[in-house]
Amino acid sequence: MSSESSPSTLTDAWVRNSTYFLDSVLAANRATLAAFGVDTDGDVDAGEERPEWTVELTEERRDALAVGDKVTFSKRLTDDDVRAFAAASGDTNPLHLDDEYAESTMFGERIVHGTLVSGLISAALARLPGLVIYLSQDEEFHNPVAIGDRVTAECEIVEDLGESRYRLRTTVTSGDETAIDGEAVVMLDEP
Repeated sequence: MSSESSPSTLTDAWVRNSTYFLDSVLAANRATLAAFGVDTDGDVDAGEERPEWTVELTEERRDALAVGDKVTFSKRLTDDDVRAFAAASGDTNPLHLDDEYAESTMFGERIVHGTLVSGLISAALARLPGLVIYLSQDEEFHNPVAIGDRVTAECEIVEDLGESRYRLRTTVTSGDETAIDGEAVVMLDEP
């Protein structure tokens, strides 16, 4: 057997051809969806805001932040968000993905991954002025979030720790219910 037809060379060729084929199919599907006016670009660019997101910030200057300043971030957590998170994280718990299974649980329906819900805290903190560096996060989960709920993360500075470090109270609410309560420590540096 020559080196040109070794199992590893054949495997490499098969992977290359399969990847090319799948990429072509995906490109064709994206083109078809775009032709029907369906947005196929799920990518988000740095600093991008989407119309369905709501952001409120009490202070926009890093050097003026003080105890009591807040940032909030709100968005609806959709089935697409849950499925994308499951694919990205590998958390395929049927509680989040399988209607029939979830109906038999204490929740009675599919719910959003807790870590996805807590990600809204990070989204809120990312809107603080300057380069936000997460140092720690403590969380308590109180109530589940149903798929389709609009949730709001609120982060309030409760202590200036010096050296551009702040301790913040963090909460995520869904309607009148607190889903997550906790605190974070961040450092805000020059961008």
